[in-house]
Amino acid sequence: MDVSPDVLAAPRSQELSHDKQSSALRVTSQDTSIHTPQGGGVSPTEEPDRRRSRSQPSRPSDPRSPPAQPSRQSVDPRIRREDLHTADLELVSKPQTPPVDEDQFGVDTDKPLLAGSSRDGSYTIVSQVGEGTFGKVYKAQNIQTGVHVALKRIRMESEKDGFPVTAMREIKLLQSLRHANVVRLYEILVSSGAVYMVFEYMDHDLTGILSQSQFSFSDAHLKSLCHQMLAGLSYLHHKGVIHRDIKGSNILINNRGELKLGDFGLARFYQKRRRTDYTNRVITLWYRPPELLFGATVYGPEVDMWSAGCIMLELFTKKPVFQGNDEIHQLDVIYRILGTPTQDRWPDIINLPWYELVKPKDPVANRFRELFQKWMSPAALDLAEQLLAYDPSKRASAVQAMEAPYFESEQPEAERPLGLANLEGEWHELETKRERAKKRKKE
Repeated sequence: MDVSPDVLAAPRSQELSHDKQSSALRVTSQDTSIHTPQGGGVSPTEEPDRRRSRSQPSRPSDPRSPPAQPSRQSVDPRIRREDLHTADLELVSKPQTPPVDEDQFGVDTDKPLLAGSSRDGSYTIVSQVGEGTFGKVYKAQNIQTGVHVALKRIRMESEKDGFPVTAMREIKLLQSLRHANVVRLYEILVSSGAVYMVFEYMDHDLTGILSQSQFSFSDAHLKSLCHQMLAGLSYLHHKGVIHRDIKGSNILINNRGELKLGDFGLARFYQKRRRTDYTNRVITLWYRPPELLFGATVYGPEVDMWSAGCIMLELFTKKPVFQGNDEIHQLDVIYRILGTPTQDRWPDIINLPWYELVKPKDPVANRFRELFQKWMSPAALDLAEQLLAYDPSKRASAVQAMEAPYFESEQPEAERPLGLANLEGEWHELETKRERAKKRKKE
């Protein structure tokens, strides 16, 4: 049965502006250890967006309105620019040996961080490939080695602004991660007062690659991409990290068919045995789990697993499935596909802060299998349902998902999409939005 337009209709997204860049960066220092004045270091476990106690979560002022955005100052405290010295920066591009017990998670232990990397630090910007809340992302080439990298320029609103703590948290967190399915941070560059994070370059992201028509993913390819995503999440959660922004543009894919999780700007370390208050204003709306939409501020890695379920559906349907316009509409879109949550399915729902404000008025039937059986096998449907369980405590973990029959017994076996090497061009969300804008102008 075809999916009805009212269920999977795609609202138009805002287009990003395009700034053409062509320049060279010459950097004399390379260090990722950034310190605050008077030796006050910034710990990646700090949670500046924790602004309330568990008993007093923020809530929408009106049942039909989303929660008010916190002030920028409370979310993004900064260090003065004059306190950021190039002498305080240190290379990340030294191979690190991870603990032995992490081999089961696919940790890279034998490859250098950047083969043939040069400490000269000179790059030529090729093109812009992305843009986010905290800065633009460019494809660049090392002048000495020819190696392509991704340069993420950290946004400074003005000369008086300091270095964002959010960026420092991302740097420190990425320094602790080494896994085949997690994007690598090579080094930090400072050039003409601008700060760049240098990452391994990935040819595509999921949003872009699903928009092209040259290459079609087979069932075996989709299974491989799902498994690689879950392997990356399994490693993060094992390390005590919640990503908190799993979405199509943060799922990076190269021409070897390797998938890596990117953009750790919203990621946090969490304490496995002690749940902590966090902001619920995280995770891009279309991938945000229902407990956050109901106001939960105490959560763990299960929020990433809901997002992974959304990505799994997106791989098969080639577009985001839960496309809401605001928090209230997002819940309505989820209800139309998964049905309305009940106390039998989710006993703790009545205890969530905004339950009385945003609870469903009328019951809606679950249409999940009816809508997606044309795309997905029975075992794939089973796994997606487990990832999209309303009750976070019943949601499949990354480890459990990797052991599901979809991977263990159902055919075909997973196979990396090596044919991407023959794909013409590079596909990212930014290029996809530009193409959509061009088509709309012609209409």
